[in-house]
Amino acid sequence: MMNWETHRKILMRDPQVRKAWKEARLEYEIARALILARVKKRLTQTQLSKMLKTRQSVISRVESGKTTPSLSFLKRLANVLDLSLSVQFK
Repeated sequence: MMNWETHRKILMRDPQVRKAWKEARLEYEIARALILARVKKRLTQTQLSKMLKTRQSVISRVESGKTTPSLSFLKRLANVLDLSLSVQFK
């Protein structure tokens, strides 16, 4: 059975896959950070959505990488989770 790292290396040989990966990277990183923070605080999507005064479906879309949240949403999220927000250009 192939592990994820080996599979990823094979996939990344394809220029179209590399391009798609680069284009979706921001959404992936935001989704991953949100999921990790929410789970660490032991919150469900529904509980977090109530704290943010939004719908659970909004949290779901961000966590699935289907949308890029606004900066104001990320600020509210950081505030509700009692975390700091950091933005970097690399």
